[in-house]
Amino acid sequence: MKAIVLAGGFGTRLQSVVSDRPKPMALINGKPFLTYLFAWLQQGPVEEVVLSVGYMANSIIDYFGTNYQGLKITYNIEDKPLGTGGAILSSLKYIQDDLFMVINGDTFFPINIPRFLEQNSIAPSDIAMALKELPDISRYGSVKIDSNQNILSFEEKKGLHSTGNINGGVYLLNRNVFESGPLPSSFSFEKQILEKKQFKMKGFIFDDPFIDIGIPEDYLKAQTIL
Repeated sequence: MKAIVLAGGFGTRLQSVVSDRPKPMALINGKPFLTYLFAWLQQGPVEEVVLSVGYMANSIIDYFGTNYQGLKITYNIEDKPLGTGGAILSSLKYIQDDLFMVINGDTFFPINIPRFLEQNSIAPSDIAMALKELPDISRYGSVKIDSNQNILSFEEKKGLHSTGNINGGVYLLNRNVFESGPLPSSFSFEKQILEKKQFKMKGFIFDDPFIDIGIPEDYLKAQTIL
């Protein structure tokens, strides 16, 4: 299986503590954050990663090369900011399979990938999303699902401290999502595809630890958790 890792962002919110490298290369206990993602992917059926890179791309390419500890890496170079949707669309030229994974390059949610695949295979969807239940979803917003794991709606973050399921940034996607009609070269996957609910979408809850290094306080927490 192949996975697209979205690693092209600027990491603006993190630059007060990580200013000399792109966010996915932020050091966690002396190792780039991406090394933890790759170690997790290698435990499942992922054999090749398409790394979509933009800001300070050479620092990522020079570190990992095209083969990192047996994991084959192909680079999709974002010459301009493409957004999450544009980065996935641009990366598809390196993927021939109908089903592939997409992972955010600044979050760590080490779910059981074979279980994720098995759950989705029971009633295959166009988009399957790994969800994490949190006691406080005020920073993220939430994802509503029914008893059959169908995604019903996406709730914007409201600043309210309440329990709910958040988007864990790990997806199984069918390429027909990106071939059903014309799409711009730069767009938000979350806004333009997920929230428009034009495809069959499932959400599966996992209880694995969730880490988001996007802001300084959580980046510091990651040093302990990982």
